[in-house]
Amino acid sequence: MKKRLCGAAAVLGVLVTAGAPPAQASSPATRPHQPARHALPLGPADLTETRTTTTLQPGVTLTRIVRGGDGTAAPAPHWTVEVSIPGGATSPDPDAPPTTLKDRASAEELTAELKSKGFQARAEQVRTERTADYAGGTLGWRVRVGTFDSQSAATAERTRLRAAGHTGSAVHTGWDGDADARGPWHVDVLTIDPRQFRGRLDASYGPDLERREPTSQLSRTAGATAAVNAGFFVLDPKAGAPGDPAGVGVYDGRLLSEPVAGRPALVTHDNGRRTEVTRLTWRGRVDAGAASLPLNGINRVPGLIRNCGGSAGDTPTSRPLHDVTCTNPDELVTFTSEYGAATPSGDGLEAVLDAHGRVVELRSPRGGALPPGGSSVQATGRRVADLTAAAHLGDRLRVSTTLLDERGHRVRPTAKTDILNAGPELVRDGRLHVTPATDGMVHPDDPSWYYGWVHKRNPRTLAGVDAAGRTVLVTADGRSTASLGLSIGESAEVAQSLGLRDAVNLDGGGSTTMVTGGTVINAPSDAAGERPVGDALLILPRRQAH
Repeated sequence: MKKRLCGAAAVLGVLVTAGAPPAQASSPATRPHQPARHALPLGPADLTETRTTTTLQPGVTLTRIVRGGDGTAAPAPHWTVEVSIPGGATSPDPDAPPTTLKDRASAEELTAELKSKGFQARAEQVRTERTADYAGGTLGWRVRVGTFDSQSAATAERTRLRAAGHTGSAVHTGWDGDADARGPWHVDVLTIDPRQFRGRLDASYGPDLERREPTSQLSRTAGATAAVNAGFFVLDPKAGAPGDPAGVGVYDGRLLSEPVAGRPALVTHDNGRRTEVTRLTWRGRVDAGAASLPLNGINRVPGLIRNCGGSAGDTPTSRPLHDVTCTNPDELVTFTSEYGAATPSGDGLEAVLDAHGRVVELRSPRGGALPPGGSSVQATGRRVADLTAAAHLGDRLRVSTTLLDERGHRVRPTAKTDILNAGPELVRDGRLHVTPATDGMVHPDDPSWYYGWVHKRNPRTLAGVDAAGRTVLVTADGRSTASLGLSIGESAEVAQSLGLRDAVNLDGGGSTTMVTGGTVINAPSDAAGERPVGDALLILPRRQAH
């Protein structure tokens, strides 16, 4: 049994400091690299910040940061009710469903209606910052009702609004992303120094790809010293197989999930001794004799492309579009034994291959178990005819996949390489480089989505590498009054202030989890507690000699 070293960890020190001034607002998309500050660039400069650093194992430290929390010298954040806005009489689309943000006229029309019903309503303009690939500016207008000292009071007002025929949610204004918020913020930082680290940094998806497991369970099963949640994954069965990576997944050198075209990924080489952030595309083929067929996917439900960024013919787009499931009725998808107990079932054709790549069964409808060490290729729609012509019992099919970096060069993972899907990019070459538009976080017809996911504060998980080659994994709690969370812009500022040369955003929200010694040390935001996830990054101790 592997020994967990956390219990014998050494506390290196506690730092208490007044905050250094945050970075000044600037219109350029990138800013010069600055050395790591003594304080996080969150809130006013006079906030108190404490840091406690602990050695978890040789070459691995945990730094716990608490910043701010006092409500002095500025109006304290409060609770309010954010009301969903229907399209008004002057709206470009009066029949559009209610959303959090709308045009000014629609917001003011709803505000007037609510005031006539006795509610203390107000319309507020929402502006967002420019990024490397997005102009920012006015996202839209929101409508809020009341100012309350407690969540329960805001919830009671929401109930009264519902009785009057309106929908909305109780929100805390500390989550808005305003620069004058005084916190608190709780940020945890794991740092892996390759000069001293003798363990392994490993990505784990658990027993199979299609099931979800809590980060703590993945950590305990592997005997990890520490762990964080990792990439985006399918959550809703309507979007595919829950747990399946929603983007690239390379584990121990094997490509088991294809990229969302061009989106960034976190790449760890040599068991965590070298880390990089890069953008990836891929190509895949099925060859059978003279026939060569293009692949559309790896280990995912055919026809469902989570986060989009797939092939030509995908609806509504073949470009990345985060939290959207694109569709395509005509696909060719390969499955490996890592997928799960059975491949997805449904109309179409499936060529089942043994460990040597020979066709041992043709299934229609598709779906079922794979032979030991075997694989399969599933075809749907018009691709069924292609596979029917190419695959016959006893034939050998060769399935090949290739990863390409942003320069078009082939990526050749080794058995000590893991690659996890991510986005958006946060820091490049030490400069702020936030890319929500490129990575599908700008929904042109739905500014409310950007408002909730990018602009507002949420729990976040970040990762990257500093100038000394150290891998850094960061979690920030959010969606509570005990820790406000980070906007995507603030996430980039925090990553840069921690000295990261390159950094990227991993899955966050209710997925954000940090574990040490098998115990969750942060405060996951889901009401049900720790969320089962698709995969996690595990810091493992050095293997003991037998």
